[in-house]
Amino acid sequence: MKPDTLGGYRQRLLNKQTELLESEQQTQDDTRPVELDQSSVGRLSRMDAMQRQEMAQESARRRKKRLIDIERALLRLEQGEYGYCNACDELINPRRLETDLTITLCIDCAETAGRTP
Repeated sequence: MKPDTLGGYRQRLLNKQTELLESEQQTQDDTRPVELDQSSVGRLSRMDAMQRQEMAQESARRRKKRLIDIERALLRLEQGEYGYCNACDELINPRRLETDLTITLCIDCAETAGRTP
């Protein structure tokens, strides 16, 4: 793979990482425990707050997984393994990488594994 292309992938991965970290910081309050004091909040409001908290926690979980995927992709870039299938070592189609920069399998291996996005 061309160094220019790899540099572009690296920059996009770093940008996405920064964006996710900023988002994590902004939504940190949403995952805090819901206050159960009935005198300050009604039952329905508390239920809404608990639902928002659960949704925020799930978003945080997905964001953390995505950050791990990005860190792994950046590590593969540093090691010269980025863009190659983890299963068969063939080059992953650049169009496939454009859809998700953290993909680790070529389309054939992904289909075999039953994980085609």
